[in-house]
Amino acid sequence: MGDMPKLPKDPKFMTEEDWKKVLTPEQYHTLRRSGTEYPFSGKFFNFFDDGMYHCAACGQALFSSDTKFDSNCGWPAFDSSLKGNVTLHDDNSYGMHRVEVRCSKCGSHLVHVFDVDDVKTGKWFCINSAALDFKPQVK
Repeated sequence: MGDMPKLPKDPKFMTEEDWKKVLTPEQYHTLRRSGTEYPFSGKFFNFFDDGMYHCAACGQALFSSDTKFDSNCGWPAFDSSLKGNVTLHDDNSYGMHRVEVRCSKCGSHLVHVFDVDDVKTGKWFCINSAALDFKPQVK
């Protein structure tokens, strides 16, 4: 936690071979190949320290711990992202429609966002732990 990636060049110009060199195999599968980790297996699913969640690929800040909640779904859940730091895309894979969440800086797959009634913003960002890094709040 807290070790931001050191990229060899601007993430917009990195090749898949470049990404393979800076990401772990699990991160590469999740972030660059739109994979999903098993529920309840990620390091952040039941983690509630104060701080900021960053993209594990490029280091861009994505979510504040103030927006994280216990969804009991097995993945970290947030009710909002930092404005402008994620992009949303239609995902019609697996015979269903979902909304994919990607990092706006490097385009990496974070997972999906859902419309729900039981959180204050009406949004439920369900994110892979492998897609995140965490920097604790300095006290």
